[in-house]
Amino acid sequence: MLIIGEKLNGMIKETGAAIVARDTAFIQHLAQQQAGAGAKYLDVNAVTGTGNELEDLIWLVETIQSAVDVPLCIDSADPNALKAGVERAALTPMVNSINGDEKRLSDLLPLVAKKGSPVIALLLNGSSIPGDVAGRMSIARHILERTRQAGIPDQNVYLDPLVMAIGTQTEAAMLVLDTIRAIRNEFPEVKTIVGLSNISYGLPCCPLINQAFLAQLIAAGLHAAIFDPLDQGMINTSYATELVLGRDRDCRNYLNAYRAGKVKLVNPEPDSK
Repeated sequence: MLIIGEKLNGMIKETGAAIVARDTAFIQHLAQQQAGAGAKYLDVNAVTGTGNELEDLIWLVETIQSAVDVPLCIDSADPNALKAGVERAALTPMVNSINGDEKRLSDLLPLVAKKGSPVIALLLNGSSIPGDVAGRMSIARHILERTRQAGIPDQNVYLDPLVMAIGTQTEAAMLVLDTIRAIRNEFPEVKTIVGLSNISYGLPCCPLINQAFLAQLIAAGLHAAIFDPLDQGMINTSYATELVLGRDRDCRNYLNAYRAGKVKLVNPEPDSK
């Protein structure tokens, strides 16, 4: 499964403060930590509430790229900032994101096609999120119609069924799992992605909920997730779940990750005497 590191996001208090202060050392260390933990993309979001997103995103992209050789997932609701970040990406970036809104599709699909970028597509229309699988699949069909018209191959499209907080919507997890299965059945070449930690928002022991949900998502066929790769339990769950589902031939990925120190017990038992 593709792991996208979530921590270079200006809406996280410490990261936002580092962006505003132009704290190069903090940002680069955070990028290096996530890459070292196994993130294959780094999500980059420069929203800090200061109104300087475009300039901040350019600085953030350039600062990260001088420290790690990992592609970026350029994340912005502002098309101008998003375009500026994508244009300055040294490696082919992932574009985060489009949705069912026609203006956003028209604004961004030419850029996605030009760059050959993977693109995250949120299953919403503007700010409206359907409350059932049928509604979200209707948006998925519209998005796929438009991406295909733009010449973007299905395998470059990552549909995000949108994870909501289970604390306020009891069926939130099941709705996402059912939507992922529906996407797999109807669009076998299309990939799926989630912003995973939304599921546990407002609840105690969030890592426990996130890990349980990740295992279910992988079993349902999830291809990628945006989460904290510095959470050892999440990394362990990712490798171990793919192993037990028979998706890790000869246990190679698990064993290689173990030997590299990426898979390890969070609270190892003391040696028996």
